[in-house]
Amino acid sequence: MTAAIRRILLADADAFFVAVARQEDPEGAGRTALLIVGGRPGSRGVVCSASYECRKFGVRSAMPIARALQLCPAAMCVPVPRGACSRSSRAIAEVLHQFAPVVQASSIDEWYLDLTGTEAMYKHEPLAITAARIRDAVTAATGLTISIGGATSRLVAKMAVEDAKPSRGASGVHCVEPGGEATYLARFRLADLPMVGPRLAERLERAGLVTVAEAQAAGRERLIHTLGDRAGAWLHNRTLGIDPSIVEPRDQQKSVSREDTFAHDISESEVLERELLRLSVRVSADLRKQSLEARTVTVKLRDRTFNTRSAQRSLVLPIAAEQSVFKVARSLLRKLRRSTTTPVRLLGISLSHFEGRDAEAAQLGLFDEATPAVAAGCADDAVPVEGDRDRALTKALDRIRERFGASAIVPAQLVDRRADPGPRVEDEPE
Repeated sequence: MTAAIRRILLADADAFFVAVARQEDPEGAGRTALLIVGGRPGSRGVVCSASYECRKFGVRSAMPIARALQLCPAAMCVPVPRGACSRSSRAIAEVLHQFAPVVQASSIDEWYLDLTGTEAMYKHEPLAITAARIRDAVTAATGLTISIGGATSRLVAKMAVEDAKPSRGASGVHCVEPGGEATYLARFRLADLPMVGPRLAERLERAGLVTVAEAQAAGRERLIHTLGDRAGAWLHNRTLGIDPSIVEPRDQQKSVSREDTFAHDISESEVLERELLRLSVRVSADLRKQSLEARTVTVKLRDRTFNTRSAQRSLVLPIAAEQSVFKVARSLLRKLRRSTTTPVRLLGISLSHFEGRDAEAAQLGLFDEATPAVAAGCADDAVPVEGDRDRALTKALDRIRERFGASAIVPAQLVDRRADPGPRVEDEPE
């Protein structure tokens, strides 16, 4: 029996953060062609996204805002509307689920769709026609535009979506016909292929291989001789458009995070711990809004040279209370600061590994020797264990904040504004 020809689409929202920022502020961001999303002028944030008009000046993602404004002084700069971006992302995904039995979010603005076996459902129309109808439906439902690449594999669909972009004068849809994968890829450089990083590209260039066409002509054996059995065979398949990876739905959110970029570097440990408490309050509230508990806490630091370090800890029992999150995060921060006390530009905290409590874990927590010490306010490295009383208190705090605002009740350490380090670039929850 002949295997079904795979029908894979990649939907990529066009200039997603810019488009959402314009929707959120139609009278401001919506009226300017030169728009940078990532932070206010004078802030120490970095570019998250820029309008196509700004990109012509050389503005790129991850570039410091100050540098972006040197290249494009007339641009308007706005913070990332993360809450609105999350809502828009979910709205696009809802439309995509109406057309495909399997949808996988690759990022907040990219989704893979597997339409294999749906030919009869769409009356055997060309894949490009179906993709165009999906694109129109997304725009009608959300006011946002997407570009769609189509092929028999995720790899080729990923390459094709760039050729679909209206910014390149295309229609918004580009599909590679089955059997045409190798010919289509031949015009690219090897460095353009996903997962071919700079080091691998340099190694191939030293071997006289720069383009996909050159690698195709070299053949499998030469690639294996150059890179070894595994890497050579892998690259040979990719140059032909062969990619067996499947589209898998990811229903559960992987993490929630918060981070601040400070107007001035912070070197005082006391100030950093106060800011970490502020982040712990915010990120734990984000967690509880989704009725989640987390087993893993990660703390991230970035200094003035953009060197980033992180530390992570996984727990036996999941936690959700701000004091529990802060206790673990503080121990991680102190661990990071023991190795170097370089002034901090950015501080972040992430919660992940969302799991419910089970009987076995409850038994482990019940008899954990660290439990009494935690209750008594012991050392940093103790394991937080939340009981019914902790959950009841947390629920009460959430009800107060929901009714009177997030600042209605805060930890005492955050009340004294004289200890505030000054302006910061604050992210909304994802």
